[in-house]
Amino acid sequence: MSATPQELLEAVRKEARPGIWSTGVTLSRQGAVALQAQTADEIELRVRAPGRSVALTVTLYLKLEAWECDCPSQVDPCEHVVAAAITVQQAEKQETPLKATANRWSRVVYHFTRADGGLQLHRTVVHADGKEEPLEDSVAALLARPAVAATMQIEQADLNADRLLERRTRGALAPEKLEVLLRALESARNVLLDGRPVAISDEVVYPRATVEDRGGQLVVTVGRDPRVTEVVSAGVALCGDALARLGETAMTGTWLQNLPIVRTFASEQIGEVTSKVLPELARRMPIDVRSRRLPPIDRELKPRILLELNQLESGLSVLPTLVYGAPPSVRIDSGGRMVYLRGAVPLRDEAAEQRLIHHLRDELNLVPGRRLTVQGQEMVRWADKLRRWGGDLAGDAAGVVSPDVRLRPLLQVDAGASGAGVPEVRFTLEFQVEGGKGAPQTVDAAAVIRAWSEGLGLVPLQGGGWAPLPRAWLDKHGQRVADLLSARQADGKVSNHALPDLTALCETLEQPPPPGLDRLAPMVEGFQKLPPPTLPSDLTATLRTYQQQGVSWLGFLRSAGLGGILADDMGLGKTLQTICVLGSRSLVVCPTSVLPNWAAELKRFRPSLKVSVYHGPGRALDETADVTITTYAILRLDAAVLSGRTWDAVVLDEAQAIKNPESQVTRAAFGLKANLRLALSGTPLENRLEELWSLMHFANPGLLGGRRQFDEKLARPISEGNAEAAERLRKRIRPFVLRRLKRDVAPELPPRTEAVMHISLDERERAVYDAVMAATRTEVVALLKEGGSVLKALEALLRLRQAACHPALVPGQHATSSSKVETLVDALTTAVSEGHKALVFSQWTSLLDLIEPPLKEAGVTFERLDGSTANRGEVTARFQSPEGAPVMLMSLKAGGTGLNLTAADHVFLMDPWWNPAAEAQAADRAHRIGQERPVMVYRLVSQGTVEERILGLQEKKRALFEAALSEASAATAITREDLLELFS
Repeated sequence: MSATPQELLEAVRKEARPGIWSTGVTLSRQGAVALQAQTADEIELRVRAPGRSVALTVTLYLKLEAWECDCPSQVDPCEHVVAAAITVQQAEKQETPLKATANRWSRVVYHFTRADGGLQLHRTVVHADGKEEPLEDSVAALLARPAVAATMQIEQADLNADRLLERRTRGALAPEKLEVLLRALESARNVLLDGRPVAISDEVVYPRATVEDRGGQLVVTVGRDPRVTEVVSAGVALCGDALARLGETAMTGTWLQNLPIVRTFASEQIGEVTSKVLPELARRMPIDVRSRRLPPIDRELKPRILLELNQLESGLSVLPTLVYGAPPSVRIDSGGRMVYLRGAVPLRDEAAEQRLIHHLRDELNLVPGRRLTVQGQEMVRWADKLRRWGGDLAGDAAGVVSPDVRLRPLLQVDAGASGAGVPEVRFTLEFQVEGGKGAPQTVDAAAVIRAWSEGLGLVPLQGGGWAPLPRAWLDKHGQRVADLLSARQADGKVSNHALPDLTALCETLEQPPPPGLDRLAPMVEGFQKLPPPTLPSDLTATLRTYQQQGVSWLGFLRSAGLGGILADDMGLGKTLQTICVLGSRSLVVCPTSVLPNWAAELKRFRPSLKVSVYHGPGRALDETADVTITTYAILRLDAAVLSGRTWDAVVLDEAQAIKNPESQVTRAAFGLKANLRLALSGTPLENRLEELWSLMHFANPGLLGGRRQFDEKLARPISEGNAEAAERLRKRIRPFVLRRLKRDVAPELPPRTEAVMHISLDERERAVYDAVMAATRTEVVALLKEGGSVLKALEALLRLRQAACHPALVPGQHATSSSKVETLVDALTTAVSEGHKALVFSQWTSLLDLIEPPLKEAGVTFERLDGSTANRGEVTARFQSPEGAPVMLMSLKAGGTGLNLTAADHVFLMDPWWNPAAEAQAADRAHRIGQERPVMVYRLVSQGTVEERILGLQEKKRALFEAALSEASAATAITREDLLELFS
């Protein structure tokens, strides 16, 4: 039980020296304490101490009746702890909330803007009342004025940066100065680039290498990291929403101007590439081996000594080898040369290799690669030596080491009470050693499963020697045990999603199952008997039948302590269903574009909930809010703050934002703590099964194992057509993914008709298109057939698609209109005259720019929403109103997700692309619940161009997408074969 602030204050007072107590009282009365962050058991405060520029951090641990301060004082408690404890106790006594730092002190904000040759910087001061003014002087000058310094919250990053900015610079910052400045600002929270919040990444972004087959040759290409959105200064890139320093610029060039770097190897050089080129390259950067003739790189493989034991007629043969991997992927011969065997290639650790060689010589007097044969009593002595040896054994005589030992599984299950209704279950699984000499001992299940997974036949015993694995039992139950171990937390508690597997293991070992598992019966029975939902009393909406079923499913997940992925088709009300199960201490993370929509929907459907928007430079968590809404950018920037408390529920809207498990925002999402973890996405899988792993790892950590295990056991076999692996994945995720299609559950929606408007290019447009095709087709097709760069083909395809839309998109062309734009304007004029509203989507804002003048000339008023639109909520509200403009021009990226635009019943897609999910999301802005009129979706396709082939490719990809969600097949990105088809 946690102590009260009064009890903690009494503990502090008991320990504090009289002089320290008096100083702390003075600090508290002077208002030197403000709240930084707070959880149920911990309170983090900042204390302004005289003579210190940076406020000190004090943490009070209510549960432990303990405290700490980052000041250098040797006195405990110090005056800062005293001041903090007094302030917290007074706030509770007076029933007034602690004032947050953002509402008490001003802070420095850093504004980076693009300039010729790089980035320039200016600083501003944001005051507690929200006003912002330029920082004309330095931070040091502000601190020299006591009256001003008393109002400032200065961080160490501000002081570090201030020293670097003593001399003002005009224009772009010098590269070396910018690099040092970014290092200084890594911990800064208030950094903007062109007005948008960015993080300063502590990660150095390196180029990426790929190895591909091209005919009979191998081609090694060094290119830019795909996360790099733009190089904004020499040696600095924008990666999503973070500024990051670039690595290996001596190779790539500070502006990545040297990329791509291509090197070609003949087939007879495969040995050199495998043993020398790849390991050396992998030390410097990530490498992707796409060649079917070359193995991948595995950075985790470590060297080991493998002793191969073979039984002879009258003796034992021992052959030590220095290898990497289990089973061995490479062997290091006596001359130090790496010999490739199978599987992945390691990064060699020659220092570790030498240590193993010396250990082998000292313990067994053996040398790698030199066989030893022993007979008679010498063989017995060697068996004793091998019992003391800690290395790995293989071969048909490995069992001679411990010939009579057997392993028997022992399972112990304990269940305790839980507030959620499902008991907290802990289990231990060990293997009892039977038949051995000496005291009884056990082997941890993790060691047994590890040996079994690596294909070994033995497991080392703690007292020396080895025991053969119970192979038959493990082949039947080993995967279930491995899944249970993945789902077991550090304290032994097993995640609720794994309890059915634990029950099955109990039955196998003839033990009673843990009590209380009847609460999980709906999950085991496939959710066929879920009870009716308990709807909140303040709900102002009437739910449809399928929505009530969805709320029942969500309610079960909450009561059972499980997470899930709500993957309903777009427009079926995922937001409304989720709102029904939100309560106090809920966190919603969503794209910036739909932040206003979440706030509005909560106010509309659950008016009694207090909603707080956690966003902007002066943001601070409202401890009294029921629902806190923030964005993925803020989640990444404030990961420590948002993961510092346990939420009742965490909801990720448009959760495909965390599909890359290596991204900073995904790692931040994984770090959030909550009783209910829910991912919302109409497209939970777009390109790779790894995306589904990432979403499910957020919702139910451990359900699909680790990434490497998931790739080896499921993703790779499924991509190779393994039906058994696909069925295993389907069975695993079925209880935790809910997906309904509009055509199945919302027949009341008005019809949606899709049509193709075929555009005939005029002679001038045809000439431009044919010229672009002639300049690229032969080269690209030859490159693709020889295994060349897919990226170059995509660049050529982009130019062709633009030429099919408008000649002015082609460099050097200056046309003022195009047949496609003219057709669009005619169609819009007709639709508007008949009382319709329309959405116009394009992937390129430059095409939207070209559409605007003809619309104005035709007298058609319009709104526009793209990545540069700041007031998205106002724009969409104006369009939705009856008096609003009849046309909305939208970029596919900015307007393709999360928006409700049911005022429109016409949708025009200007530039079709291969991924049907993106276009479907765009059309679903209008065709969703709330739409009362039939919806027309038009694709404008130029005849005789690559756009016609793209329509066929869309159908192929749509089939893959649906199969991936319903049958757990592997959806793929655009392939080399797809591109060849488009250019043929």
